[in-house]
Amino acid sequence: MLQTIIKYQERLLKKFNIKYRRYLFKKIDFNDKMIAIFGARGVGKTTILLQRLQDLLSQKKKALYISLDYPFLAGIDLLELAEQIAQEGYEYLLLDEVHRFKDFSLYLKSIYDIYDFNTLFTSSSATSILNAKSDLSRRVTLYNLKGFSFREFLEYKSQSKLNCYSIDEIVKSHIEIARNIGVNNILKEFKEYLETGYYPFYFDKNSSFYQNLTNTINLTIDIDLPSLGLIEQKYSYKLKKLLEVVCESEPFEVNYTKIAQMAEISRVKLYDYITYLADAELILLINQAAKGLKKINKPAKIYLNNPNLIYAYCQSQKIGTVRESFFANQVSAIYDIKVPFQGDFLVDENYIFEIGGKNKGFKQIKDMPNSYVVADDIEIGNGNKIPLWLFGFLY
Repeated sequence: MLQTIIKYQERLLKKFNIKYRRYLFKKIDFNDKMIAIFGARGVGKTTILLQRLQDLLSQKKKALYISLDYPFLAGIDLLELAEQIAQEGYEYLLLDEVHRFKDFSLYLKSIYDIYDFNTLFTSSSATSILNAKSDLSRRVTLYNLKGFSFREFLEYKSQSKLNCYSIDEIVKSHIEIARNIGVNNILKEFKEYLETGYYPFYFDKNSSFYQNLTNTINLTIDIDLPSLGLIEQKYSYKLKKLLEVVCESEPFEVNYTKIAQMAEISRVKLYDYITYLADAELILLINQAAKGLKKINKPAKIYLNNPNLIYAYCQSQKIGTVRESFFANQVSAIYDIKVPFQGDFLVDENYIFEIGGKNKGFKQIKDMPNSYVVADDIEIGNGNKIPLWLFGFLY
């Protein structure tokens, strides 16, 4: 068995030639004994695993990569395999797609407690790790990998280095930053990103990107969520129906009773299904800015997780929803974001942002402190009007 796994690893590495390192790679403390990278399908978790494997092998470390969706591993005892790996003197174990392995958390807890090697694994869901039957959450360090930021998309496409900026830097110095980015046709590039740039596999399969993205959505709902025990496969069609309803709904008009009726789901089940889709990073929930018990009664804005999903899954695209989805997706990756009583978004309890086109005015946020208009279709802002695309440079 071990020799078969080693052969698979060698074949994978021969074909693997991705040099670009994602933002998360630099943030991971690889010295931790057990590390989990979770995130949506297609955002590049396996790529980070294989790049880490290359680094370890170049350092002459004994490291083994195993994808737990290999057919020949069906029914295998993971602890027995770990024992064999330990006897062979391996120092690092890299496990891909652990959510595909039944009761994986129990095995990983035992591996952590019994063996000395470091374990790095990927999963599609943080919930499956944090809510595990075993007390795995105390042993593992979690990292959430997002899709390409607009900055990463430009870096990968142009093979040039671009800086990240904090939200504070953007609101204070956005004119200078925008002038110094140095990217030609930035609005054209931004349009391409909104339609196709969030998932790294676009660069491998750009001619069939939407088909592949739709397949990714279906695999998430039909395979990943049932394998985690979150939903029976026979009900997966209801989640797809719910995604279609989100497409048709305005984010600022969240009506759970209406959504439940349109999706043909009971209101009780609706809350569960929304949570599952958010955990799978297919939708994005933004809570109302409220305190105490008031939070319970305040609906969130609901978006498809990123604009690419809107273009792939929705029959029509409302530009206002696309803009808000982009802003919420990019900002929420780094900062706390809520829906305020005035304006579109409240970031880190400090900044109010109103999203719109190039002619968007300040009427909705007039006289509010720390308030800004975030405008699409402008390359450089002015005063408290900031280009929308610049919020793709947060990570």
